[in-house]
Amino acid sequence: MLVIDGFGIGALPDASDYGDAEANTLGHLAETVGGLSLPNLETLGLGHLAKIAGVRSMTQMNGCFGRMGFASQGSDSVTGYWETCGVIQSRAASSFRSAFPLAVIQQLEQVFGRKVIGNRAGSLRGVVEEHGAEHLSNGAPIVWTDGGWTCHVAAHPTMLLVAELEQRCRELRKLFTGSAGPQRIVAHSFTGEAGSFQLRASRKDFIAEPPAVTMLDVLNRSGQIVMGIGKAPDLFAGRGFTRAFPALTVTAAFEETVKMLRKMPRGLLYVSLDLFPDEPAAAASALESFDRRLPELCEHLRVGDVLVLTGDHGRDVIRSAKTPTREYVPILTAGPKLAQGVNLGTRPSAADLGQTIVEALRAERMPVGESFFDALRVG
Repeated sequence: MLVIDGFGIGALPDASDYGDAEANTLGHLAETVGGLSLPNLETLGLGHLAKIAGVRSMTQMNGCFGRMGFASQGSDSVTGYWETCGVIQSRAASSFRSAFPLAVIQQLEQVFGRKVIGNRAGSLRGVVEEHGAEHLSNGAPIVWTDGGWTCHVAAHPTMLLVAELEQRCRELRKLFTGSAGPQRIVAHSFTGEAGSFQLRASRKDFIAEPPAVTMLDVLNRSGQIVMGIGKAPDLFAGRGFTRAFPALTVTAAFEETVKMLRKMPRGLLYVSLDLFPDEPAAAASALESFDRRLPELCEHLRVGDVLVLTGDHGRDVIRSAKTPTREYVPILTAGPKLAQGVNLGTRPSAADLGQTIVEALRAERMPVGESFFDALRVG
């Protein structure tokens, strides 16, 4: 299962509640750059799911296609990943859509022992470019919200060593144990000088364990191997994973995935891919590059293997804040001797995908989600 961060294909029915009524990540990205060239995603059925400039609706396909929504409240990675694994959250709407309240900022400053700056909705590149010079002058960590329940913290290693930054973020996660504070703390490090900052690919997510049994727990109990590549293991506090492989770049994650496909005898390979930088042209280039490498991945699939490509939320490129958006995400599947050209429909919950994986790997059924595994079988 490959999860592309922000791989949205159109607003969910309740998107207006999140200020995302017009969100459409892939549609707007394609319009902005004058069309996308994604021939391999086309053959998996992407063009049947949304109107995307440059992407065709193929009549002969190599896979099955559908889209899924989210029954949980929220639009961040925690919401998407947890629901896919069978944990549906009913937490109230975040109060951190534009900034953190004074009480949260005071706790941040207490843990770091210094003033913090930023405190707005945004993305890593945006806040570093805006506040990086000030950070280098006074050492104040940069903090921002993604509009949900996540607090991001960035620092230059000359001001705060990476190990110390991560330790402080770990302490913050333990501090915010109630329902009023951030659910996840993410540590980011950047290098360089004002005007030429380099955003390090490494990041560390700190989050409490999911409050219920997940697909990963179920697979573990059934004796299946569960390997995590990228940020996926962090989003579950490592629970349920046999082993985790941090990947600093999309290329590294892709290469590790191919390597693991050759070696894993059974189980789930759970891969996180961050393909969408802030700039539309760079995002389009990254997505097209990924598309070109898909055949290499598919070449290593054996009879009985199932490749699933999906997303965790949207990230509409035309929005200035570059924060997660409340959108449907694709479900694209492929594998030797599997069904082709089947429309899997609109799944009301991402838990349907988790239930499908559980059934495919012959593990016990989860409490939520409806499997569509039968639709993937030939005959």
